[in-house]
Amino acid sequence: MGCSIYWFRADLRLLDNPQFVNACQNSQNLLPIFILPPQEQTPWGFDRISKGRLAWLHQNLRDLRNSLEEKGSTLFVLEGDSKNVLPALYKEIGADALYCEVIAAPEEGQDILELQRAGLNIHTQWQSTMLDPQTLGMDIGELPDVFTNFRQWVEKRRLKFAEPVTIPQAIPPLPSRLPPQDQIQESAVTLFVNGGESHALRHLEQYCERRLPDTYKETRNALSQFDASSKFSPWLAVGSISARTIAGRIHQYEEQYGANDGTYWLWFELLWRDYFRFLMLKYGKRLFSPKGLSQRAPNTFDPECFYQWSTATTGVDLIDAGMRELAEMGFLSNRMRQIVASHWIYAMNGNWQAGAAWFESCLIDYDVYSNQGNWLYIAGHGTDPRGGRAFNVAKQIAQYDADGSYRKRWLS
Repeated sequence: MGCSIYWFRADLRLLDNPQFVNACQNSQNLLPIFILPPQEQTPWGFDRISKGRLAWLHQNLRDLRNSLEEKGSTLFVLEGDSKNVLPALYKEIGADALYCEVIAAPEEGQDILELQRAGLNIHTQWQSTMLDPQTLGMDIGELPDVFTNFRQWVEKRRLKFAEPVTIPQAIPPLPSRLPPQDQIQESAVTLFVNGGESHALRHLEQYCERRLPDTYKETRNALSQFDASSKFSPWLAVGSISARTIAGRIHQYEEQYGANDGTYWLWFELLWRDYFRFLMLKYGKRLFSPKGLSQRAPNTFDPECFYQWSTATTGVDLIDAGMRELAEMGFLSNRMRQIVASHWIYAMNGNWQAGAAWFESCLIDYDVYSNQGNWLYIAGHGTDPRGGRAFNVAKQIAQYDADGSYRKRWLS
């Protein structure tokens, strides 16, 4: 046991954070940190992280710092490229180990490889899925390329969720040498939910206390009502709550009130989330190539069309309403995400990677696995054998906004 660094990545929580527990149990001194990436432009000319998404991140960091301080520790937020920041910090404080979770996306994986090459002793753990991959009964390379086949495999084996782990009883003291303390930014950006683990857990309890799981299946495709869907995704995206914690609470709910279609569909959506993560473990950087897993080249990028789509000036009311909500709220219902993505790819012949990057910039619940997986799915560059999803806007209006209330709300 010696001096260790715990690098929070997309796991900004204390409850059900197995790797943080490992770091606490195996360290004499522990420095909890988060690294804010430098702001950069995408190849399509906009910020990779919007002000709204950055404000959401800072809210979650502030809550995590408060939780750590209640246990006698704190959170140091550093800025820069992790490949440069961490080796210097490791040396400065005399660390002999670094603990963090595994993120299977190419950039995040490359960061770990370069840190190992720099001589850091790194301990990593996979901990972002509801299911433990080791319980699947298959090698990840054997993962079915169709979600339905994966779901049937899981259900046949009666797999539900891995048991969440408790908050560590004690956190080791900070090292004697510390980096300069920072100020987590306050923001004037107003968000529709409050960031942080404490708010995530409160939201989960209130969601269950109000018996909202019962109606989830019937309401989940609504375009804008807050209670229509669970709204767990913003906290899940930054790891302020784990999928296992949510699944465990829904299981308790079923024991109290009985299982129903709504509770099943909540689990079903968490399983989709797992599936996109397992797909990235299987295919890695192939999912980030222009062709994805297909043999087709993507549409070319037209700056004028992209401007119309991203600024809600396409002239198609439903699309413009959705893109305005995305810009103002940093959020869209799952149904609207599919509709505006489909319109960009098929009606405007848009480049799917540019669309995915715009979602990455804007969404406060941006998740590298789900975002990439869903855009590949819509664009027909993923594993889906049916090859893409083109949505008919008129049909979507008739089914989900026949009274025009959604369009009126965002366009008036």
